[in-house]
Amino acid sequence: MNRTTLALAATAAAVTLLAGCGGSSTPAGQASSSAPAASSASGQTLTVFAAASLKGTFTTLGQQFETAHPGTKVTFSFAGSSDLVTQLQQGAPADVFASADTNNMTKVVTDQLVAGSPVNFATNTLEIAVPPDNPAKVTSFADLSKPGVKLVVCAPQVPCGAAAEKIETATNTTLKPVSEENAVTDVLGKVESGEADAGLVYVTDVQGAGDKVKGIPFDESKAAVNTYPIAALTASKNADLAGQFVQLVTGTQGQQVLADAGFARP
Repeated sequence: MNRTTLALAATAAAVTLLAGCGGSSTPAGQASSSAPAASSASGQTLTVFAAASLKGTFTTLGQQFETAHPGTKVTFSFAGSSDLVTQLQQGAPADVFASADTNNMTKVVTDQLVAGSPVNFATNTLEIAVPPDNPAKVTSFADLSKPGVKLVVCAPQVPCGAAAEKIETATNTTLKPVSEENAVTDVLGKVESGEADAGLVYVTDVQGAGDKVKGIPFDESKAAVNTYPIAALTASKNADLAGQFVQLVTGTQGQQVLADAGFARP
């Protein structure tokens, strides 16, 4: 299987899809009672582009932010970091960008789309996810290369896919996935549905899935630790709000939410 060809095809498909629908946006919803100090920002909408692996934690933080800013609505677009970068480069409106790696953040910095300097706020590592009954009897990273194992990974341009490739190189292992996805949530979904025997996802994805999957940690994951940066964007029409959301994520309250979900500090 030619993984470069797969990656190019996946990228083309993602760009076509994004051009057609502009990605999916998710409102933060009704806020929880725990929130930062309140401020007045009535009638404003804050748009946050964030890596798919941040959906659970950022939804919680968005709810807290809305409580602290009465009248403000936080809307999220969760997708693979590389797809989000493509949208931003094509002019998609957003106030904040949070990436699952520094490489994709560097692209928007180079294009002068970031206001100020990005701040690293979390790290994450890969873990093997298998169905609860583990039909392929996977117990190690090496098992993923065995014939007959239906493995799903992220595409190479996506942070979780780039991490998988680093581990392949470090361990001199060749993986032959049956599918490469543009978001880590899609990899997890195929394991949960039984379409795959195993998937390479983040530690936080396994924790968030509960009993829908079984997690298999592996020492080789230390070869690829992903650092997550966040930044306000130059095109933001709500610069003050954008800065305050970044402060929430990087501050004590945000760090606790992230730690509870399994993220490590940068």
